[in-house]
Amino acid sequence: MQNTNMEQDVINLSKEKWAWMADKNTAELDALFHEKSVYVHMGGSWGKAQEMDIIKSGGIHYKKADIHEVSVNIIGATAVLLNRITLLAVVGGNEVTNPFMVTEVYVQEDNAWKLASLSFTKLLIPEQK
Repeated sequence: MQNTNMEQDVINLSKEKWAWMADKNTAELDALFHEKSVYVHMGGSWGKAQEMDIIKSGGIHYKKADIHEVSVNIIGATAVLLNRITLLAVVGGNEVTNPFMVTEVYVQEDNAWKLASLSFTKLLIPEQK
């Protein structure tokens, strides 16, 4: 059942990532984010350097991600994780809450998972708890 353990490792890493983002823990995030990683938000898409700058500066402060559902599929050395979350964030000085389906793609490199892609898709359905 190695895949089940790998899936749980990715789920745990994703949860840690949300905490690191909330705490602006850029040291841990820098180690987690792949050098070629990409980020897709409601306001655009960019690479690792810009995402790190946004987190450091508080351009987007990911205050709290309430995770409602999580699933992960391991495909070779790639893990695709889906999180249905409600995200409390501060964007441009305004506190906002949005329901998202977040797609996280991790690649295994040197026996460690690296985040290769983080994409936010705003859900248009009413929030279910």
